[in-house]
Amino acid sequence: MSFLSSLRAGLAKTRDQLAGHWNALIGRQMVDDAFWEELEETLIAADFGVATTEKIVGQLKIAAQQQNLLAAGDVIRVFRADVADYLNHPSIAPTPQGSKPHVVLVVGVNGSGKTTTIGKLAAQERSRGRSVMLVAGDTFRAAAAEQLEIWARRSGAEIVRQREGADPAAVVFDGLAAAKSRGVDVVFVDTAGRLQTKHNLMEELKKIRRVIARAVEGAPHETLLVLDATTGQNAISQARLFHETGDVSGIVLTKLDGTAKGGIIVAIMDQIDLPVKYVGFGEQVDQLKTFDPRSYVEALF
Repeated sequence: MSFLSSLRAGLAKTRDQLAGHWNALIGRQMVDDAFWEELEETLIAADFGVATTEKIVGQLKIAAQQQNLLAAGDVIRVFRADVADYLNHPSIAPTPQGSKPHVVLVVGVNGSGKTTTIGKLAAQERSRGRSVMLVAGDTFRAAAAEQLEIWARRSGAEIVRQREGADPAAVVFDGLAAAKSRGVDVVFVDTAGRLQTKHNLMEELKKIRRVIARAVEGAPHETLLVLDATTGQNAISQARLFHETGDVSGIVLTKLDGTAKGGIIVAIMDQIDLPVKYVGFGEQVDQLKTFDPRSYVEALF
């Protein structure tokens, strides 16, 4: 299934939520106060958030005035193009893999879908012919390592794990040592889910980053924050605090198929200035796709 087809299916609930607003918007002929009010209501309904909505509408009003846009359809076309351009973050492209092993640290709160995301990414790398190792740095959650091991078998990746309750930083160090000795191409490091407000757990994350940096020069080469799309605007505070603590390089937004608030992607990239690199639509291995802004806008509006 193509990205656009997957995205259309994944954003179905959001489109249903927007249908009334969007139909009313495109049914208007003139650009007047009622048009702008309907546009604001449409974006807020999609969970763009108030601040981001006000910014987009304000900039669009200026563009409409400068370009003398009087027809609603012309403003809507500019809006769609501008949103797609805005989402095309300079760092949205996949990070080039130079050094070996290429280390990807995966972080997020409990239940966001980190382990499943790692499994899907591992399967993608294996399909490209690269060797992959998964490191079970989540030593606290019951059966976390077992879940990761299932994904390792499914994807054909190696795995390094230790007993439940082991020091996560020690597990990560051992995993990277094994990856270097075996010449592994890509390493995905799983971490325990942690609330962004828990200081001690966020400090532990910093320790894991220091261990990775000592073990492999220049690592972690990527730090992916996995966010659950169904949490809506709360995802923004998660992204902000994880970025401050863990130097996040990109976001994976999961469970888009389970929410009517698919516009949260725009709010995150506006408020945090982090690229959404992948979006997930379900549990199957092929239901994680590299994010494409123009397909996203087309599927949403």
